[in-house]
Amino acid sequence: MSQDIRIKRGLDIKLKGGAALVTESAKSSNIYTIVPQDFHSIVPKLSIKVGEKIKAGDSVFYNKANETMKFPSPVSGEVVDIIRGEKRKILAVKISADIEQQFTDFGIKDPKAMQADEIKAHLLATGCWPFIKQRPYDVIANPANVPKAIFISAYASAPLAANYDYVLAGKENELQAAITVLSKLTSGVVHVSIGSESKSPLNGLNNCMIHKVSGPHPSGNVGTQIAKIDPVNKGEIVWTINPQDLVIIGELLLTGKFNSERIIALAGSGVNTPQYYKTKIGSSIVSLVQGNLKTGNHRIISGNVLTGTKQTLKGVLGYYDSMITVIPEGNDYELFGWTMPVFNKISTSRALTFSWLFPNKKFDLNTNTNGEHRAFVVTGNYEEVFPLDIFPMQLLKACMYKDLDEMEQLGMYEVAPEDFALTEFICVSKQPHQDIIRKGLDLMLKEIG
Repeated sequence: MSQDIRIKRGLDIKLKGGAALVTESAKSSNIYTIVPQDFHSIVPKLSIKVGEKIKAGDSVFYNKANETMKFPSPVSGEVVDIIRGEKRKILAVKISADIEQQFTDFGIKDPKAMQADEIKAHLLATGCWPFIKQRPYDVIANPANVPKAIFISAYASAPLAANYDYVLAGKENELQAAITVLSKLTSGVVHVSIGSESKSPLNGLNNCMIHKVSGPHPSGNVGTQIAKIDPVNKGEIVWTINPQDLVIIGELLLTGKFNSERIIALAGSGVNTPQYYKTKIGSSIVSLVQGNLKTGNHRIISGNVLTGTKQTLKGVLGYYDSMITVIPEGNDYELFGWTMPVFNKISTSRALTFSWLFPNKKFDLNTNTNGEHRAFVVTGNYEEVFPLDIFPMQLLKACMYKDLDEMEQLGMYEVAPEDFALTEFICVSKQPHQDIIRKGLDLMLKEIG
């Protein structure tokens, strides 16, 4: 049985530079980096030291609050540097990769024969547990909990996002193995969402319910799908996982190896040849973009343009990211820009803007916010692009003045920062919506837990 989902409220941001359906192996990255900041709310404790030799899958650090939760090395090699910040906070662990990769053997498992406790222990010990995140709070799932459902979104609606139908092709066995074990960790159903016209390898798999999704962004956000299928209420927990991480878990079960290989999209108008690259978690940005950037001042983003993280050529691919986006840096000033008719930008307003006349036009947008930070202006525009049954402005304000009761009543348990990316994009007040929601979720996690 399936439940089709059609989203009406939202906004598709069509940008130039979509990745062609061609995959090449990225240039080998000599140094792979694990950044604890990618794992929100985790306090890391090191399992290794500088100069130590490790294999792919060996623990690099573990969660101070739960020592069984380990974070693995994506490659085999030597630990060459541990970068620390204030109060000796661990900022990054750098590993020099071997030419011939060696893997820790975790043993082949039969997904159908495994029980829930055995599955949890295996995923924790092998470092695959951090792939599973939970709502509320949008943090790594607590293995002591039993979720009412597990959600997987294999439909990407974000600007220039990687095509999951393409990157998951031929991975049916790994996907089925992962879904089989995940189905034993929930008291409910594993919900898998694909595009309405999709030819996804996830379609037709067992132990899950398939949903076909259509509509503008954020229809591909897992938070939107949760709200339409089985909303999160107070006291309830759901888990989420990215589809490419399913492949890593499935391969671990079938082969006994932690293979951190991932196919990522290199896209954006700042790229000469936008396409897909086969790489590993923690690879350097330069190994993915070197020789493929256009001349000029561009911003490199790990992730999509709405929710990604600004990087430099010295940066690394985010642990959960499946794309690198490169767009022009918007540090130029437009004389009388706010008074002139606008044809080359996207706007939900029809005041001197004409993007609504060209719904299929692709734009070459830069990072310019076209305005400055100011107090909230009540326009009603947020609700036009926000498909959840929540009052977005009221929730944002409740987070800002830290009213926990009001945050609960307004639906804070359902949301994650990415759900507010579009409202931030169209905000005439230039408020940092995602940062406000993240701080609100952190406050609730600390005070309520």
